[in-house]
Amino acid sequence: MRISSSLFTNNLLAQMNNLQSQQTQLQGEVSSGLSVTLPEDNPGAMDQALNLQSQASANTQYQNNITQLQSTATTAGDAMNNLQTIAEQAADIATEANTDHTSTQLTAYAVQVGSLIQEALQAANTQDTRGNYVFAGSINNQPPFVAQTDSSGNVTSVSYKGNTDTPASQIGPNLTVSAVTPGGNTTGSGPAGLLVDSSSGADLFSHLISLQQDLISGNTANITSTDSPNLTVDENSIVSGIAANGVVQATLQSAATAASQLGNSLTSQTSNLTGADMATTLTNLDQVETSLQAAMQSGVMIMNLSIMDFLQ
Repeated sequence: MRISSSLFTNNLLAQMNNLQSQQTQLQGEVSSGLSVTLPEDNPGAMDQALNLQSQASANTQYQNNITQLQSTATTAGDAMNNLQTIAEQAADIATEANTDHTSTQLTAYAVQVGSLIQEALQAANTQDTRGNYVFAGSINNQPPFVAQTDSSGNVTSVSYKGNTDTPASQIGPNLTVSAVTPGGNTTGSGPAGLLVDSSSGADLFSHLISLQQDLISGNTANITSTDSPNLTVDENSIVSGIAANGVVQATLQSAATAASQLGNSLTSQTSNLTGADMATTLTNLDQVETSLQAAMQSGVMIMNLSIMDFLQ
């Protein structure tokens, strides 16, 4: 059976087109490092890859949430430590006033307490890196503690303008955490207020102001019977807040580690599904290019033979 030159030519062209297609695909794999870039390349692998990408996207959002929560929790924790120090210093002054209660010394103590009130206000109105007030609940765009002063500039009262809401963010599948600590709670239920809490009796600013007034008036008996015990309640409330904040920070650190490990795992799984085996790909590319070169040389020979037949 004789094979016509046209049939042979058509077969050769089909072979060359196929080899060129393989060459293009393999060159793309070498360039991108991926063996699967389109659904038709490997539908099963692409479906799995898209699922992994979806998980990776969610994990990235968890990591972003964790980072923001860690910033807020760290800022709040530092402020709580400052507030505890202030409460301790005020308690020390109350104790010292009972042993050294000359008029001059009591006046000096009152001035010190006035400075502590200002420091406490600054700490209570701490903002995180995003400008949110960390002790305001969900009303975090304005200072939660607002002071009223007399004509001499002394603080006479401090009111809480925040709320008791503790908005949470998702840090993992079915896991949400709040880094918010309300500065006050006078409802008798819900989360404890850090500085003002009707359930425990804490009211740092009110108690500091009472201490200052008793120092000014020389009422050492009230300092002993009322101010000192009240400041202990305030410090205990702050210590409880510090402990809760520590739990939140530990939880966030664990979540950050888990999210990082998951991210690495998802990246590895995706790479295994879609990544090209570079050694094998380069070998296949070399074989395809060799075959294509041979086919092209065969084509040239056929063309020369055909021209000779025509001339004859």
